[in-house]
Amino acid sequence: MLSARGLFEEILDNDESFQLFCSIAASGEAQGGWENGRIAALVPDGMRDLAPKITRHGADEDKHGRIFQAMLKKRGLEPVDVPPATDYTLLLERRGIGLPHDKLRRNDPLTEHDIVVYLSHSRVTEQRASDQMELLRKHFADHPVVGKAVQMISADEDNHLAYCHEELLRLARQGHGRTIHRVLQESAHAEIQIYRDVSIAVMEHMGRILRWPRPKAALLTAGIHAMYGVERAGRWRRMVSLSMPVRRDALGGPATAPAF
Repeated sequence: MLSARGLFEEILDNDESFQLFCSIAASGEAQGGWENGRIAALVPDGMRDLAPKITRHGADEDKHGRIFQAMLKKRGLEPVDVPPATDYTLLLERRGIGLPHDKLRRNDPLTEHDIVVYLSHSRVTEQRASDQMELLRKHFADHPVVGKAVQMISADEDNHLAYCHEELLRLARQGHGRTIHRVLQESAHAEIQIYRDVSIAVMEHMGRILRWPRPKAALLTAGIHAMYGVERAGRWRRMVSLSMPVRRDALGGPATAPAF
């Protein structure tokens, strides 16, 4: 019977699949670090109090990218090019989710609306990241290769999600509630489709590397489609609800250095 732990152990045990996994993860985290760094630099004057938190968010993402790079180096492996179909961040941008990169490359200050869009989009994607890392932490917190990294990144993703909840609730009280509601729903509906497509693409690459038999590959693909069906039927709503987090001001301090 297929299990998340068994599949991930297969990927970890093979150099080529481990190399692709870490390369995809490192690339996505580095992209997130760049995006948050640019947003922090372009925050409008009336919202400069958010800049240190956005900077911390970006620093965390950069740290995660370095952790995955370190895992590759420790195993004597180099990063590989990320297949376009597995590039979650790129595909989100192409769907118009989040702030366009051409806007972030300019030096024009962002608007309040831009920051609301950024935080709403982040609330959706950080939910996905938090859920994924919680699953990995459940199965691999004590793993000798990835255990420490999984625990650290999972804690960071939980902080990022808490920060998004708190700041969006504050902005909703300031009159941005309707925009937040609209962007959250648009982002969630697009994200679950892109996550499905990326998951299938990653499994196809892993299947070729690990030479999975056709029935196993077909079963995994069917499982991904089934998960998408559940999300589309209503589970997507977990990505758009807002509640005050137990941990307040989760990004109020400097990024922690990786003990890895």
